[in-house]
Amino acid sequence: MDKLKQGIEQMQNHNYEEAAKLFTEAIDENPKEPVGYINFGNLLTHMNDHVRAERFFHRAIELDEKAATAYYGLGNVYYEQEKYTKAQEQFILAVQNGLDEADVHFMLGMTYVHQEYPKLALPYLLRAAELAPEDVDVQFQYGLCAAQNGQIDEAEKVMNGVLQLEKEHSDAYYNLGVVALHKEDAHLALEHFTRALEINSEHMLAAHAKAQVEQALNE
Repeated sequence: MDKLKQGIEQMQNHNYEEAAKLFTEAIDENPKEPVGYINFGNLLTHMNDHVRAERFFHRAIELDEKAATAYYGLGNVYYEQEKYTKAQEQFILAVQNGLDEADVHFMLGMTYVHQEYPKLALPYLLRAAELAPEDVDVQFQYGLCAAQNGQIDEAEKVMNGVLQLEKEHSDAYYNLGVVALHKEDAHLALEHFTRALEINSEHMLAAHAKAQVEQALNE
C-alpha cells in the first residue's frame, strides 16, 4: 500500500501524527504531485490548523489548477471559519473542475443558506439530495430549503422521507407541523409538534408552536 493510502487510513483512525509523517514522506518523494498536499491539507483541516491547511491547498492548486479536490478542501477551510463567500467561490471552482459529489453540492448550498439566499441554495441542495438519498442531513437541509422557497408539498414529501431514514428526527416532525399549519390542518400540526416534543423535550420551537395551536383550538 502506498504512503498516501496508509496516511488516509491513519487519519481515519485518528492517528494524526502518523498520518502527517506518511503524507510528509509522500510529498518528499513526489514534490510535484498535488495529491500529497491535498491530503495533508485535509489532515490539517481536521486538526483545525486552518492557516497551514490553506497553504497546502494553494500549493496543490499551483501544481494543478484543475485539482477539483484542492478547491473543495480550501472551501472547507473557509467554511469552518464562517467565511462563507470565500468558501462558496472555492466550492464553485471545485464543481467547475469536475467534482460532482453530494458533499460539494451540499456545502455550496449551505454557504448560500448561511448568507440567507435560500433561492440560490436550492438547486445545489437538490443536487446533493439526488446524489445522497440516504443522507439524513442532506435530505433534511434540502427539505428545509424547499419550505423556505415556498415549495410546501415538496418540503412535506422530503420531511416524510427523512423520517423513513431516521424515525426519531424531532426537527422533521417540527417542520411537518409547520407544513400542516400552512395547509390549515391545526390538528395534524398539533400531532407533529407533540411528537417532536416526545422525542426531544427541549425542542423550544415545537413547544412554542404547540402552545399556540392548543390556544387557537381552545378558543
